[in-house]
Amino acid sequence: MWLREATPRARALGLGACAAIGALAAALVLLGNPGNMGLCGACFLRDVAGSLGLFAAGPQIFRPELMGLMLGALLWKLSRGELRARSGSHAATRLFLGVWMGIAALVFLGCPFRLLQRLGGGDLHAWLALPGFLVGVFVARRCEQRGYKVGTTSEVPLPVGLLGPLFFALIGGAFLLGALRGPLAGDPGGPPHAPWMWALVLALPAGTLLSASGFCAISAARQVFGGPRPMLLACGALIASYALVLALGGSFRLGFASQPIAHGEWLWNALSTTLLGLCGALAGGCPVRQIAMSGEGNGDAFVTTMGILLGGAIAHGAGLASSAAGTTAAGRVAVLVGLLLVALYGAWMARLAQR
Repeated sequence: MWLREATPRARALGLGACAAIGALAAALVLLGNPGNMGLCGACFLRDVAGSLGLFAAGPQIFRPELMGLMLGALLWKLSRGELRARSGSHAATRLFLGVWMGIAALVFLGCPFRLLQRLGGGDLHAWLALPGFLVGVFVARRCEQRGYKVGTTSEVPLPVGLLGPLFFALIGGAFLLGALRGPLAGDPGGPPHAPWMWALVLALPAGTLLSASGFCAISAARQVFGGPRPMLLACGALIASYALVLALGGSFRLGFASQPIAHGEWLWNALSTTLLGLCGALAGGCPVRQIAMSGEGNGDAFVTTMGILLGGAIAHGAGLASSAAGTTAAGRVAVLVGLLLVALYGAWMARLAQR
């Protein structure tokens, strides 16, 4: 993975790959995806949960981008002869953290990858929420320094690693057969979406580049606190390219007012992104990274991905999700409960590791 290698050539390839990912995400917005949501792991998993009937009110649409991200990552590993199925770490921990990531993302209105797009799109609410995200990652790092581990993956039979791509291929097939609501021709209803073929075609190279570069928003945030910073520089390249393509398309908007799918409750934006950063760092990656790793054959990442999908369903079913009008009382309580539970879990596991 280019951004995790020390050679200048690999780092340059990683920077270029992340700039391309930002451009692809912006292109999906210009083609019809929601504002500053060209690619969003938590939001799109929530949409798929709705299309599967896991909640009654809210976005209910299959997102071909998820299938494209997984397939792109899978094809990259296959092309390199590096496809190795891995699994075996703390599955219950990953499910737990995934659920809370899904809930936190829907209170903030975006996963860490959408946070980057909101930054690039000029959404100043996101810039105020960014410190909260960094605080969450910092707390997780402190737990890790005291011994916290999410478990160790090891090589397993290939069918285990292919369960994630197979699951999304099956529901993708159901979508194409008309069994799930989605962005098919003649289906103008539901949330905004790019034409399904464009969504799939642009997500494929994005998944390939995510796998090749190893990019993760959580890893970029970790590098704020020290060490080499190739991931952080790549994060800047992604934000800059996203902003440039939006500006060329006439959709860049700097300010607080009229930002798409965003609210201005700065305290809850910061607290929910703190929970996002804490869960993502303890789980070993942001939602989009978990999706890409699922495509690479990582069964543990697939468990986390399913946790995020379940968290999205819970957020809408229990009235936790925010809207442009702001947060809900239940959502605010959920963020506080999540912060308490996840922080206590991380600290407890770290303490046990010291014995």
